Amino acid sequence: MTKIDRCVRVGLLVCASLAAQAAEPVLVPRIDGQWWQVAGDPDLGKFTTPKQAPVDFSIWQAADGTWQLWSCVRNTACGGKTRLFHGWQGAKLTDKDWRPKGIVWQGDPNFGETEGGVQSPHVTKFGEEYYLSYGDWENICLARSFDGKTFARWLMPNGKSAMFTDGPHTRDPMLMRIGNRYYMYTTMGGTGAWLKDHATANPKQLGAHYVRTSADLRQWSGAKQIAFGGVAGTVANSAECPFVYFHKGSGYYYLFRTQHYGENATLHVYRSKDPTYFGVNDDSNLVSTLPYAAAEIIEYEGQTYIAALLSSLKGIQVAKLKWVPKQ
Repeated sequence: MTKIDRCVRVGLLVCASLAAQAAEPVLVPRIDGQWWQVAGDPDLGKFTTPKQAPVDFSIWQAADGTWQLWSCVRNTACGGKTRLFHGWQGAKLTDKDWRPKGIVWQGDPNFGETEGGVQSPHVTKFGEEYYLSYGDWENICLARSFDGKTFARWLMPNGKSAMFTDGPHTRDPMLMRIGNRYYMYTTMGGTGAWLKDHATANPKQLGAHYVRTSADLRQWSGAKQIAFGGVAGTVANSAECPFVYFHKGSGYYYLFRTQHYGENATLHVYRSKDPTYFGVNDDSNLVSTLPYAAAEIIEYEGQTYIAALLSSLKGIQVAKLKWVPKQ
């Protein structure tokens, strides 16, 4: 084979590879069938208010096979930042109207947490142990359980629950393992009075998603910004409730990034081969936009499900999910 022949062959192989990549379908999530409601507006006893709203949540299967759901209920009468966690239990993921379990978690100042400041529970299982990651209004904290129902704070050496903070109002943790490292995704961005006072002076503090990694869930790397700006904007609520899902069939990671809650619920779906970058002032990885908020993806017995908030912010719903080529 001559040198020219070898060059031609290499060129053809490169062209074939590029053509195969171009022909690869971009898979996007689509609802498959009807939604069913699993949780509603809970009775919080003396903490109940008309304005309360169950928002950010997590769904998982406990060791006894039951399904658990914890949601952050905001605008309650519990004091402080008005937030606490309420739980529900279902016999099957496909059941409607799971049984309320009552208040399951509150911020505890004895461990350095903000009163009424707990936010965004997320539970995942590694081996035989369950891990609850949550925000305490300023920091990300972790708790552990062996049965998936009763959790105990995993305190740091200083006796406090805070592991790290990415800046003002760090929240919305989502924990997953990739290879031999743990990845903690978060939201950071000031709200309310902080935003009014600091947004102009510190635009980098506006709503964005970050990730840190760890080998042991105790020592964490520095924070890396993974998503910011683009079509969702840059204000504090333009990057909420990050959920990262690995689609095994395609080898891509998908970021579900909530922009709006309620009647105008909006979340943007980005995909990337790199779980630490989905787009900073860049929407080239944006593949879909859905009319839901605070989405969580669940895999069970070969079926993929999606859970999201009701548009009324008075409950949580679940539906089957399928992946289809983008039109």
